[in-house]
Amino acid sequence: MLLVSSATLPEGPNWAYELKLDGYRALAIKSYGVAHLRSRNNKSFDSKYPAIVQALAQLPDETVLDGEVVALDESGRPSFSALQNGPSTAHLYYYVFDVLVLAGRNVMAEPLSARRELLRRQVLPCLADPIRGAPQFDASLPDLIRAVREQGLEGIVAKRLDSAYEPGQRSGAWRKMRVNRSEDFVIGGYTVGGRHFDALIFGYWEGDRLMYAARTRSGFTPAVREQLHQRFRGLETRECPFANLPEARAGRWGDGLTAAKMKNCRWLRPVLVGRFEFVEWTPDKHLRHSRFVGMREEKNIG
Repeated sequence: MLLVSSATLPEGPNWAYELKLDGYRALAIKSYGVAHLRSRNNKSFDSKYPAIVQALAQLPDETVLDGEVVALDESGRPSFSALQNGPSTAHLYYYVFDVLVLAGRNVMAEPLSARRELLRRQVLPCLADPIRGAPQFDASLPDLIRAVREQGLEGIVAKRLDSAYEPGQRSGAWRKMRVNRSEDFVIGGYTVGGRHFDALIFGYWEGDRLMYAARTRSGFTPAVREQLHQRFRGLETRECPFANLPEARAGRWGDGLTAAKMKNCRWLRPVLVGRFEFVEWTPDKHLRHSRFVGMREEKNIG
């Protein structure tokens, strides 16, 4: 069952809230006495996460669960970067949030509230770390958003309590909203493309050196692109303002700026400051899933 991305989430007694965990979605299956872990694209995770598969052996036979493989960083927060970079198994967990089949009985047509009760009473008591129940919250949506933002977590999932499990469907009964971290960064250039520009290039001051953090093409309306392009006039410079460019490699997600990629860049004097949202810092000191929010006029020099 898939989630619909939304800028807002519904409220009311028929909606339940969970954390957006930012990991690998996976089905846990025990059949004919053997446990398996399968990706959303039906690829085997068995050899990649053997400790999780071993723990799933305690499931009742002929049972299917839905959940997410998550890596927790040193502060206990979900970290997709840590998951990608292969942390020690001590930091890997499988968070279960739904049951599809329980001991041979298909329960997908039952409401989510009933399936949650089955998880609580008949599934989770059989299991132990690294398998956990996904956190669920009995709080108002504004309070949850505030807490998620303060803790630097990715977002919130809302699920309708009377909803059936609909495999492969994006019905809207499950919805997700990002509550991203945000910081102010210095705009130091852009990449060429489209009518005005393709992506902004931005970074942060480390002493008197401007360090490249990311580039993003998200968060712009056509009007905002035009306004920003007007602001760039008179700020153009031939010299790259970032002390850590070019980078030697593109990186795991292609976020690095190599010499080859810099041929498509245009540089600006680092006087404009903008607010950007993002999910997390990567080990390469880049931002993942960054998005432009707006200019910080009170901090702009030019």
